Amino acid sequence: MEKKRYERPIIQKLNSGMLNKFGSATEFAPITEIDGYPVKRIVEKYGSPVFVFSERQIREKYSEVVKAFTTRYPKVKFGWSYKTNYLNAICNIFHQEGSWAEVVSGFEYEKAMYNGVPGNKIIFNGPDKSYEDLQKAIDNNSLIHIDHLDEFYMLSELAENSDKKPRVAIRVNMDTGVYPMWDRFGFNFETGQAWDAINKIMVSGKFNMVGLHCHIGTFMMAPSAYGVAASKLASLFLRIKNKFGHILEYIDLGGGLPSPNNLKGAYLPGTDIVPPVEDFAETIASGLLNSDINPNELPLLIMESGRLLIDEAGYLIGSVIANKRLSTGRRATILDFGVNSLFTSFWYNHKITPAQEMSDYKEDMQLFGPLCMNIDVVRESVILPPLKKGDMVVAQNVGAYNVTQWMQFITMRPNVVLIDMQGEAHLIRKAEKLETLNQMELTPDYLKSFSL
Repeated sequence: MEKKRYERPIIQKLNSGMLNKFGSATEFAPITEIDGYPVKRIVEKYGSPVFVFSERQIREKYSEVVKAFTTRYPKVKFGWSYKTNYLNAICNIFHQEGSWAEVVSGFEYEKAMYNGVPGNKIIFNGPDKSYEDLQKAIDNNSLIHIDHLDEFYMLSELAENSDKKPRVAIRVNMDTGVYPMWDRFGFNFETGQAWDAINKIMVSGKFNMVGLHCHIGTFMMAPSAYGVAASKLASLFLRIKNKFGHILEYIDLGGGLPSPNNLKGAYLPGTDIVPPVEDFAETIASGLLNSDINPNELPLLIMESGRLLIDEAGYLIGSVIANKRLSTGRRATILDFGVNSLFTSFWYNHKITPAQEMSDYKEDMQLFGPLCMNIDVVRESVILPPLKKGDMVVAQNVGAYNVTQWMQFITMRPNVVLIDMQGEAHLIRKAEKLETLNQMELTPDYLKSFSL
């Protein structure tokens, strides 16, 4: 008979947690499979740590969000936010679903073109567009969202020597009642900067102005702010029509819609405090439909949601390296992934769940990553069953930003796996090796030898 592992006796603080219709918290129900594929088998085949994405959850979430908007407004198009997760396989799932590409750099623009997105279905945002980037966007008939006057002047120079009129919009920042206000990007509505930029574009005769764009913030919890933004962009739409007799093709409300993740500092979990997507869709649609825009001239509504669409479909599987007691006597568990892989742990309390059956005992502990830095904290405080070396855990809601903001620091980036609609696993990004890094480095001959 197998000898049972010793567990030291502990004094456990009784805390029923937030009640729901199922009773008290069920935090410790293990996650042993993802879409029917065993976690243990994933680790055996692809190593630990490893990112896993669920294609089924991506497609279901996309359909849910699109339905929320299309049932409230007659013309809607989504642009997949490449900065949120630019793995080609993930991007192509959204493109198969009908989403355009929204990019914020020349690098992301090239990725969208590589994936086969038609140039006229690429939305080019961001403050850092080079002459080469802008020329490529003009040649491919892409939508160029002008961020500042210097970019306007660059485009003006390029338009002088082009037989194509650049298809442009301007990014507008504004007071929506949410602070701090994102006024770093684009042209301000209240000070008249936006109207000034519009006039410059319209009277130049060099551009085809096709839309208006805004992105009011990130992880926005107030649907009302989007209603304000929609109303203010609608007022600019009407001013352009009244002054120039020109009807814009679209209004782009950007992204920033929240996922049901757990923000640090919040008293309740994200599932309890994040408004449903229908609330955002209702407010945005009302802001446009209740304006004075002629119903026959309603613009296309573009949304650039990223986090909302992908966060819940992402998982990070890892393993326990060691346990120790801090000087305070508190338990510290060291995992094989840290803030280098799970960058969003800086602002989320990600739900961390054992991947195997565990003891009924629970203890408050800290979860650290493997980096030699004191800031490598995955969870500052979490109540979990005692985990031993080799036990596996699953971090949930990690689909947004982690595979774009991860770092090659001390450890290399891990494998990324996609579970398809039939429950089969596919490797969609290989783990880095030393050769991956060395092939990009050049060492002068005089530094290739040494004697110690």
